[in-house]
Amino acid sequence: MKKPQWITLVAGILLTAGLFLFGRTVPKNKTITPVVHSEDDGHDHGPAPAGISIDTILTLAKKQLSAEQVVRINTLENSISRGDVKDQQIHVYHQLARFWADSVGVFEPYAWYSAEAARLENSEKTLTFAARLFLENLQNDEIAQRRQWKALQAKDLFERSLMINPGNDSAKVGLGATYLFGEISATPMEGILKIREVAEKDSTNLYAQMMLAKGSLISGQYDKAITRLETINRINPADLDVLLLLAEVNERMGNKSKAISWYTASLPLVKQAELKTAIEKRMKDLK
Repeated sequence: MKKPQWITLVAGILLTAGLFLFGRTVPKNKTITPVVHSEDDGHDHGPAPAGISIDTILTLAKKQLSAEQVVRINTLENSISRGDVKDQQIHVYHQLARFWADSVGVFEPYAWYSAEAARLENSEKTLTFAARLFLENLQNDEIAQRRQWKALQAKDLFERSLMINPGNDSAKVGLGATYLFGEISATPMEGILKIREVAEKDSTNLYAQMMLAKGSLISGQYDKAITRLETINRINPADLDVLLLLAEVNERMGNKSKAISWYTASLPLVKQAELKTAIEKRMKDLK
């Protein structure tokens, strides 16, 4: 399935403003290069598509480190195998996650170590949080192999969370979205049906409505996407991301007056001066 850039469409038209709608809670400044091979070292490193593994991801990521950082990361990694107590291992995994997030700013190792800690903790909250990290980031990843690796990590984490609480609607929606955006299923409908199950049970579930809207955008069903987005807007009029998406979708459909109306509605919520300027310029161009 070809992946149109509807997921990042607002970021695309307002790139100079630095707006990225999804993934605000993770490092954004660096990423690793695509992996073209995998290793088998006999260890269980979690699910992975053919051609990629956490070993190669970490090897490539470490090439970005300074000598001092290499010493630091090696010390932390070596302390994992020496930790006989689960709590000690969890603590080290959190340290590694913070290192990659705060000191280096590389997403993949940060998310991986967060996920490893969550798997050991085995709590619904931490598993869902780690799964959402992968899900939100993979939606902006243009490299199919790496995107699938992230999707498989998210799938595993969401499924673990659902084993603890089968009634977790957020995890159900997340799992469906992982199938939809991660391209790990033969048909996008497998993901859509999982999300739709939650939306039909509770039409006010904004997370489900947003995922279905994005699914409609990917499949080119723009009218359905607008209906979903307008539903979210009625429930939460202060959602800036939704307002900008509504403006962009209407603009792409040729509904200039509606696009201007949605852009206008977004302005009072915009705090970044650069973004406000970009929106105002876009509105002027549409008139």
